[in-house]
Amino acid sequence: MMDSFPVGGVPDVRFWAEQGGMLLKQARHAARMRQKELAGVSGTSRTTLSAYEHGRKSPTLETAGRILDAAGFRLALEPKEGFSAGVADDGRPFSVPGHLPRLTVAEALGTLRLGGRIYDLADRGERREAYSALLCEGGPRELLDHVDGVLLVELWEELELPAAVRTAWAPLIEQARRGG
Repeated sequence: MMDSFPVGGVPDVRFWAEQGGMLLKQARHAARMRQKELAGVSGTSRTTLSAYEHGRKSPTLETAGRILDAAGFRLALEPKEGFSAGVADDGRPFSVPGHLPRLTVAEALGTLRLGGRIYDLADRGERREAYSALLCEGGPRELLDHVDGVLLVELWEELELPAAVRTAWAPLIEQARRGG
């Protein structure tokens, strides 16, 4: 849908209406509700809900929140995950997030399968090995799913990392230590 992005890379109104419509439709399907049922529970008409779902109309944030709430979801603000790419001393690419992720306890101390090995992240030694591998080899999704910023800062000095990887991640660690 690249044609929805005009010069300058900013999506047009139709793009956002379609994205919002897909979100409402996905929420309705996940809730196993028909349009008429969700419309009734959320205080809108079925034809209006259909127009939202098909991107013909855009609801206000209040209305979108009300519809999502009726389907059992909530409208939330989350930061965009930006990554930069680096190249390690051996020529392998690695990723660095724009900020250190925070995970739930279950995510931070769960298990990770990486490179044919399973790591128990609740074990400090295994977490150290996993983080060393993730920072060097992990893609954006793996980093967001398994690296907790607080635990990373706590292990930072003990991680075995190539110089290029350590240098690229160091500003995030320093920022976190300063409370940023």
